[in-house]
Amino acid sequence: MSPRRGSRFEGLRITRGALIVVGLEIGLSLMWLLADKPTRRTLWEYLVATPENVFERYRVWTLATSVFLEEKFLNLVLHGVVMWMFVPTLERFWGTARFYRFVAVTSLAGTLAGTAMGLLVGPPGVPINGLDPFIYASIVAFGIVYARQPVQFFGVLPLTGRQLMYGFIAFLLLFVGLQQLWALGAAFAAAMLAAAVMTSKRWSPGLAWRRWRIARARAKLSVLEGGAKHDLSARPPGSPRPSRSPGATDEQKWLN
Repeated sequence: MSPRRGSRFEGLRITRGALIVVGLEIGLSLMWLLADKPTRRTLWEYLVATPENVFERYRVWTLATSVFLEEKFLNLVLHGVVMWMFVPTLERFWGTARFYRFVAVTSLAGTLAGTAMGLLVGPPGVPINGLDPFIYASIVAFGIVYARQPVQFFGVLPLTGRQLMYGFIAFLLLFVGLQQLWALGAAFAAAMLAAAVMTSKRWSPGLAWRRWRIARARAKLSVLEGGAKHDLSARPPGSPRPSRSPGATDEQKWLN
């Protein structure tokens, strides 16, 4: 029997998609951290999303590239730990393709909302960068998918998935409110809201699309009597109903 796909990462306890995402952030961030000041300034100007970059200079590609540039080494280490220990659970549940869609939608929603809020409240140069919006969105998704799943927060505090989600939401409310980081708070809120919509069975666009297709398919079904559709309204009054073919069984009488 051939080894199943993705088994090369089992020893690392990380999935392929999570490894690629965190690898992109680590690679680009280390290149920025190890560069000289002029190179840093150029990379920051053309790769990091700020209200000025996106809405005044129209560098819209920074909405995507900014996700993979983290300027603080400690944050980079924490991102690596979370991506190694926590996020792969979601990818194993969803599959790599859906996981990539989740990364793209939540990251883009967070970066766009954060830069828009920065344009409204300032300053125009506030950066929205790194994997933080996506990581907090992943915690919301985990709290919905694994609401009753017991987890050990850093191996010390026993919680359920839902309690972990509520705890991080409360922490972010205090963190953003006390420091008045409204642009960053908008980025976190938008990414987490996108995660809730994508994960919830009630509001998920994917599930709504599947339900619509099923309802449409059912509307096209009709019941055939004896293998052929009879127009009973056109039958003369008092005439006998169409007889069943000889040897027909109950299983053959009705056909969808």
